[in-house]
Amino acid sequence: MKGEPLNILLVEDNEDHAELVQRSFEENRVANQIYWVKDGEEALDYLFHRGAYTDKANSPCPNLILLDLRLPKVDGIEVLQTIKSDQKLKLIPVVVLTSSESELDVCKVYDSHANSYLVKPIDFEKFTTLMHDLGFYWLGWNVNPLR
Repeated sequence: MKGEPLNILLVEDNEDHAELVQRSFEENRVANQIYWVKDGEEALDYLFHRGAYTDKANSPCPNLILLDLRLPKVDGIEVLQTIKSDQKLKLIPVVVLTSSESELDVCKVYDSHANSYLVKPIDFEKFTTLMHDLGFYWLGWNVNPLR
């Protein structure tokens, strides 16, 4: 699978943050397909091919999920717990990408089996660097089991 574009599911309700993630990946030449959903319910619909996401060609299984915590409809912790309790989805790496620095949030996320917890930097250059490093680690260097 190395060298092939991978699918990233970005679960982010803030349009500006979503655009920053997408732009950062583009600027760092992380050549992957990003599928953006705006709330927790939409993320679960995407992952379980419900509603607007029944066509699996338009909603392929992601190789990586970038998940915000503070989401409308279904919060990020519940989305994470649903992913990690499902036999087909639990091996997908989930990186929580949030503005929360709360120790309680960090503990809940790791207790729910997230693969990583990253705090979004406010500074644009630092954010871009974080996306660069994240892209190369999770999509280039990290080895995941084949599904």
